[in-house]
Amino acid sequence: MDNTKRIALITGANQGVGFQLAKELAAHGHIVLVGSRNYQNGETAAQSIGAGAIPIQLDVTDATSIQAAAKRIESEFGRLDLLVNNAAISRSGRNEITLENYAATYGVSTVSLDEVRAIWETNVFGALAVYQAMLPLLRLSKDARIVNVSSSAGSLTLNADPSFPYRKMFSPAYAGSKSAFNIMALSMMIEHENDGIKVNLVSPEFTSTALNNFQGTETLEDGSREVVRVALFGPDEPGGTFTRWENTNIPW
Repeated sequence: MDNTKRIALITGANQGVGFQLAKELAAHGHIVLVGSRNYQNGETAAQSIGAGAIPIQLDVTDATSIQAAAKRIESEFGRLDLLVNNAAISRSGRNEITLENYAATYGVSTVSLDEVRAIWETNVFGALAVYQAMLPLLRLSKDARIVNVSSSAGSLTLNADPSFPYRKMFSPAYAGSKSAFNIMALSMMIEHENDGIKVNLVSPEFTSTALNNFQGTETLEDGSREVVRVALFGPDEPGGTFTRWENTNIPW
């Protein structure tokens, strides 16, 4: 293995923003571990990306899967340089609900507790579990970075503003899970302020993906630009940022 190449792990990389990021990191010479809950889907994605992409089975809601992925990375690569917490869901199962009906179905007075738990299990607790498992490998890197893929929909400051266009979509489900995920990211930033591990929080644009039943307004390439920009940061680039394209700060 070429030790000069950065080793990157992306969760939920078999589709959507994660797949686009994997493709672009591989094109920039990274070794990209394409994390996928279903190994065959990850294998298909990695084959589509080509050189530099390696599938790895990783279900962020399964502790055994997470530990197995960490052991494999340690055995085959000896370290991890970049962790991208990208895996996320907006609902527990596939449905054809429109954006117009999402707020009514997933509102604070209507969403089921089981649905909230399922979403948070992936978006919040899953990301925390992966972070904790991969941290020892990140500590072995000379230039470690964690990029957390969130959403401006989770910003409490923005949602407190009546003029925010997505305010009616805020609920304990997806948007609320992103608010909680932001807490996790801020906790990471604080914990690693002085140890050399850089932590960033980033929001893609409203990208057309399975997350929103392909009702987003941005293409995969355009919507992923900020995630790609930050994931390609070098050792002199900052941590502690929460941004969307292009390098626009998002309020907490």
